[in-house]
Amino acid sequence: MPVPITVGSHQHQDASEGDGTVSGWDVAGIIIAVFWAVLVCFLAYVLIHVARVLQETTVMVSEVTEQTVPLLAEVRTTVTHTNAELTRVDAITSSLQNVAENASSLSSLFTATLGNPLVKAAALSYGLRKAMKDRSRHDVEKRVRAEIRAERGARRSGRG
Repeated sequence: MPVPITVGSHQHQDASEGDGTVSGWDVAGIIIAVFWAVLVCFLAYVLIHVARVLQETTVMVSEVTEQTVPLLAEVRTTVTHTNAELTRVDAITSSLQNVAENASSLSSLFTATLGNPLVKAAALSYGLRKAMKDRSRHDVEKRVRAEIRAERGARRSGRG
């Protein structure tokens, strides 16, 4: 048997009367109850998915942690070795700096003690070579002039 529904009736019948009609307020209450039931189901669904995402995130973070800890140990070892090598490089650099300073001092000492006499000896050697060269040239020119005079004299005496 169909149940008659009166909507918009200002007369609210008490449930004890039992006339079988449902008022608008009763329908509104049912609609709100159904809405809340659907909302609770939807929120439960969302919460279940959020819980799964959080669980997967927890697993991922634990895996990253498991991989990161050994990497950090390796990085620490690498940094320790690098610092040791840098200490050695610093020692080598300071040794090279000392060698360069010693070479500079030795060069200054050599210049002070032997440089001036060597410069004088080189100048003397250059002067002697030039003088010998000039003398050789002068001797050659003298012989050439003598031969030219002799030829001229021979031509004059042969003509006359």
